[in-house]
Amino acid sequence: MAQVEADPGRPCPFCPGHEEATLPALETVDAGGHWRMRVIPNLYPAFDGDEPFAVHHLGPVHVQAEASGIHEVFVFTPHHEGGIHLATDEEVGEVMLMLKRRLQEHAAQHHVRYTQVIINHGREAGASLAHPHGQLLGLPFVPGEMIEEERAFTRFEGGCILCATVEAELVEAKRIVFATDEAVCISPFWAGTPYELLIMPRSHDLHLTDSSDDTLQAMGIAIRDSLVGLREIHGDIAYNLVFHTAPHHYNGAYHWHVHLFPKLVTTAGFERGTGVMINIVPPEYAADQLRRMSVEA
Repeated sequence: MAQVEADPGRPCPFCPGHEEATLPALETVDAGGHWRMRVIPNLYPAFDGDEPFAVHHLGPVHVQAEASGIHEVFVFTPHHEGGIHLATDEEVGEVMLMLKRRLQEHAAQHHVRYTQVIINHGREAGASLAHPHGQLLGLPFVPGEMIEEERAFTRFEGGCILCATVEAELVEAKRIVFATDEAVCISPFWAGTPYELLIMPRSHDLHLTDSSDDTLQAMGIAIRDSLVGLREIHGDIAYNLVFHTAPHHYNGAYHWHVHLFPKLVTTAGFERGTGVMINIVPPEYAADQLRRMSVEA
């Protein structure tokens, strides 16, 4: 994988012993006198402040709004060379429980309507620091991508579109990577990029915070195992891990899930110009290769 940091020789602000390089932690998980996870305010937040969301018209065309909200960094391991793919079952369970607590905290803020959880790994995926970490962005609005997903759930007449997807994929068995009692990983029929994965809890929960601790740990394990499989095939690839959970206080049709986007190809002019994605690896082939990795492991 290409070098992430512009100055790799500088001390890592996320490593133990360099805590003074960050803002004071909002929450930590300790073990044996040492921290295992830290959540800290982003030093350069994209969203900050508690102003209510308001759109201002700047003439007949342009509009703008205050970027109020919350921007946190989630350092989920003290190990600079660590990562979710190396985490134990217990550790990925702790990661998911930390996300649950932070989302509950965001939901309690009057100006935050939706929280986007992401993990960017590698320069091609947008990571600026090599030390494994995620980000939580509490937004004063619901993003367009989420609104489109909500509409897809609402339009589907057969109940929940993700529950139906799980049932259909289990029957067809062509795009299933693996399935447990609590979670299912598939290379989705509509995958827009090679080896794109969709990881879903079997329990029908709108919000991540609605899920039981057992379901959250199972989802953490599923995420880890998905990354292990991708690394077995492609090595240390860059990726985006994106959590989609219903907006805070939303009670409509939804089912939270996780997208995993490996950065194996470059988005070119046709895709940017048309919004039409060309996937050169059929999802059935990707799922078959990942299943083989699981069997061999």
